Amino acid sequence: MANKKKVVVTGFEPFGDHAVNSSWVAVQELERLGLGEAVDLYVCEVPVEYQAVQCLLPSLWKEQQPQLVVHVGVSGLATTVTLEQCGHNKGYKRLDNCSFCPASQCCMENGPDCIKSVLDMETICGRVNESNMGITVSVSKDAGRYLCDYTYYTSLYLGRGRSAFVHVPPLGKPYSSQELGRGLQAVIQEMLTLLEGENTEGGDTHNRLCYHKH
Repeated sequence: MANKKKVVVTGFEPFGDHAVNSSWVAVQELERLGLGEAVDLYVCEVPVEYQAVQCLLPSLWKEQQPQLVVHVGVSGLATTVTLEQCGHNKGYKRLDNCSFCPASQCCMENGPDCIKSVLDMETICGRVNESNMGITVSVSKDAGRYLCDYTYYTSLYLGRGRSAFVHVPPLGKPYSSQELGRGLQAVIQEMLTLLEGENTEGGDTHNRLCYHKH
């Protein structure tokens, strides 16, 4: 198939109390499951470092030319698979794995405060929960002002909103790696279905970007 859809999915390396990062474990499980014949899936592990993210993301978008980039991160507070609707530009004070944080405490000088994904996470959440797959999905509008939020904002900016962020709980709280992999697969398949719909309606996703100032 010449016109396979390219999807990039990333997880993060271990950090802090997370000696095993369930996000990368879940992404590796997803790689085993795949996203179906029509999708070319590319996965990679992202360092928990602001400067590494600034180098890695532009090259991912440029070299892979993906239809969609989905970043997955772990949240010690999460008990569900959580879909993040938007990324934030400011408030990055927490030190990364290299004991670094941006002097400006923001992703992009003069960038909009918040960028929303073109994907309606409420719709995706509803569809996956209705499928009764035994994994609960919820929606959040605050990705936490650390590497997760930082990565998401940068990716939304580079991809004109064609990005998504999924927070997963730590392993076994309550889901196994297999369950997290299945959950990611279901969520991303719904995301691709929604994007298909937008493309067939001929809507220009760029105009749907919400650059609102708080």
